[in-house]
Amino acid sequence: MSGAEAPDAVDGRRPFWVVPHEVPAIVPRSSRSTEPRWVGVYRWAAVGGDFLAAMLGVFVALLARFGSGVGSGYLIVSALLPLAWVAAVALSKGYDPRYFGTGPDEFRSLLRSGVGLTAAVAMASYVTKTEIARGFVVLAIPVMCAAALFLRYALRKDLHRHRVRGRCMHRVLVVGHSGPAATLCEHLESRPTDGFRVVATCRPRDEKDAEGPLQADELDEADIVAAADRHAVDVVAISTDPELVGHSLRRLSWALEQRGIELIVSPGIIEVAGPRISVRPVAGLSLLHLERPSVSGGPHLIKAVFDRVVALGMIILLAPLLIGLALAVRLSSPGPVLFRQQRVGRAGAEFTMLKFRSMYSDAEQRLGDLYALSDGNGVIFKMRDDPRMTPLGRWIRRFSLDELPQLFNVVRGEMSMVGPRPPLSEEVALYAADDSRRMLVKPGITGLWQVSGRSDLSWDESVRLDLRYVDNWSMTLDLLVLWKTVRAVIYGAGAY
Repeated sequence: MSGAEAPDAVDGRRPFWVVPHEVPAIVPRSSRSTEPRWVGVYRWAAVGGDFLAAMLGVFVALLARFGSGVGSGYLIVSALLPLAWVAAVALSKGYDPRYFGTGPDEFRSLLRSGVGLTAAVAMASYVTKTEIARGFVVLAIPVMCAAALFLRYALRKDLHRHRVRGRCMHRVLVVGHSGPAATLCEHLESRPTDGFRVVATCRPRDEKDAEGPLQADELDEADIVAAADRHAVDVVAISTDPELVGHSLRRLSWALEQRGIELIVSPGIIEVAGPRISVRPVAGLSLLHLERPSVSGGPHLIKAVFDRVVALGMIILLAPLLIGLALAVRLSSPGPVLFRQQRVGRAGAEFTMLKFRSMYSDAEQRLGDLYALSDGNGVIFKMRDDPRMTPLGRWIRRFSLDELPQLFNVVRGEMSMVGPRPPLSEEVALYAADDSRRMLVKPGITGLWQVSGRSDLSWDESVRLDLRYVDNWSMTLDLLVLWKTVRAVIYGAGAY
């Protein structure tokens, strides 16, 4: 933090304490826009991209379906369809600034728009008795949806580049007691691509220089609004605070609404994704409901079928590569082609994991002499320049090609395409009580640990990512991890 703690006084009351994280930009609320300039630029870029995507979809459909012989009726439909597409995206909240640059909702709005527009065209055709070729609709809308997803992804990546440089950020005031507020600040600033910059924290008066149990004064909404104005923030974030609830929080939301400031409230539940959290009205109250994680049943049956189908398809598709790698391993150094190792799977069941051998045949015997040189995380042994590695082994590990035989483990039902890292039995012996949740699902060839740094992760980070996967599993998450795995393999981050 830069700057000293600064008191704010409202109506002569005792000051509460605002800790600035940077030199405050004192901009009167009435003299500045309620919406940052970059939001408008991003919105218009998104609208333009969606319109271009719709034009592309219409052009491809007309060319593929009719060639050069297009009737006037289809020209009118083709002119209206891009406008209808932009309107459908707007109705699906595809231009809502809350979703710009973070989370899946921005992309989901495009998918919902594609489904909704298809249904709208079908209904309009039925009501008006207009004959619209199904081939035209079936081709035009998927193409425009795919093109819009691609352009929006490129736009988001451009926004992320700006945010990494400190631009296009939401200025945030964090409110709450020291501990929860510090945790919230850490999470908000841990990923700059999400666009939150904490400019100040606001905490109760009696917490200044206090030690031991605190009897803190209540944070008043007028104090918080004054701090929000002083620091010209765009967002007020409330950490877990039993004092700011009920009518106090409601009055605060009204006051911030008049200033165009967004209010977000942390429920204090960490490592739980949005799909498991819902708000349900009960007895006149809005209660936060936490769904149980899905670790069995129908969804996991779908996952098992998906895993086997994908693994079998990849084995068939990559058969020439697998044969070539097997020959290369055999010819590069003496020893077996496959390295077999006992790993612990779902519910503690052990299985034999397969990999292409990347080390010399006496690697296990030489391990004891190298433990002191480990670059791992204190539990898992890893070396960046492991002398036991063959020249070919360094190359196949660089691109994770040594793990391709695990596709056969997936076909046999011992592993999944995506899941926690398959642990050794000696690692499981070191697990804390919470860590054993990793074994509620099958281990995976790839997972959050692989797309987040692999061997560069600490032990705690590796466990945290695996538990996050178990608690928040969905097929959408699996597809996202598979997509990110391609980039992780290409760049080879943490692979050694």
